[in-house]
Amino acid sequence: MKRIFTIGMMLLATASFSQTKEELKEQKSEKQAAADALQAEADDLQKQIDAFPGWKFGAFGTVGASFSEFNNWYGQGTPNNASGNITLTVNPYAKLDREKYFWYNTANINLSWVKFDDKDDPTDDDSFREANDVFNVTSLFGYKIAKNLAASTLAEYRTTLINNFNDPGYLDVGVGVTWTPIENLIVVVHPLNYNFVFADNNAIFESSLGAKVVANYGRSFGKLNFNSNLSAFMSYEDSNLSNWTWINAISYKLWKGIGLGFELGLRDNKQEAVNFAFKQYEGRLASNGGIVDPTDLQPTFDNVDNDLQIYTTFGLSYSF
Repeated sequence: MKRIFTIGMMLLATASFSQTKEELKEQKSEKQAAADALQAEADDLQKQIDAFPGWKFGAFGTVGASFSEFNNWYGQGTPNNASGNITLTVNPYAKLDREKYFWYNTANINLSWVKFDDKDDPTDDDSFREANDVFNVTSLFGYKIAKNLAASTLAEYRTTLINNFNDPGYLDVGVGVTWTPIENLIVVVHPLNYNFVFADNNAIFESSLGAKVVANYGRSFGKLNFNSNLSAFMSYEDSNLSNWTWINAISYKLWKGIGLGFELGLRDNKQEAVNFAFKQYEGRLASNGGIVDPTDLQPTFDNVDNDLQIYTTFGLSYSF
């Protein structure tokens, strides 16, 4: 009898627990539905805010840092060392949209520093050295002549900040039209554009007249921010003076403004490829006392391969 009573109490306790658990699940579902409804209202209000004419400011990017130090760690090739990495990417924007005109300003900054100090080698470089060095800023002004079409003027400047500032530096200035076929997509076509190039080596870098094409698509999908920007210059004087850069940035918000960020940059620039090869050539000459190796040809546009330039960045991101 006692055993039957014990079993009965256990079944009753289990039933009570199950009933309570189901009630909690039901309450959670009700709360989640209410939260989803409030989030939908907040998203709708944000769309109205974004559509309201006036200045809009924002930025998202990636920040990261790591530092390590080893002492007498004999299992590795360099048992005594200190290393570090610092990365910063920022994609800010300031946009003004009025009934008759617009003014869009954007920038892309990607900087990083690395160091590896072998404590057993007193001759090595123990300081932080630049690794990534990208700086682009664009300003586009347009006067609307149709719903999705505007007469526009563009100024774009590209260079490096940490090392070789403005050597080279590129300034594009031109006029043409801007097309906005869908929301968040901007296509700039300027058949009249001058590409000013600033550099110490004028024998390689040349300014020229040409056409400028810029395409930018930026959008937020909930917690995901995405921005893609293609900037291309096509020289009318020489194809070797043409260049293009395509930068894609993604950030995913994990908590408040903190998330994960990834950036991919691609570039094609024959002038930069020849200039880099020429600097290496000069270095070999200096190390050989100025003696020219007959098999070592001086770099020119004809004998240098124009390899695709690529950079990637991944780390923690912060959205403003």
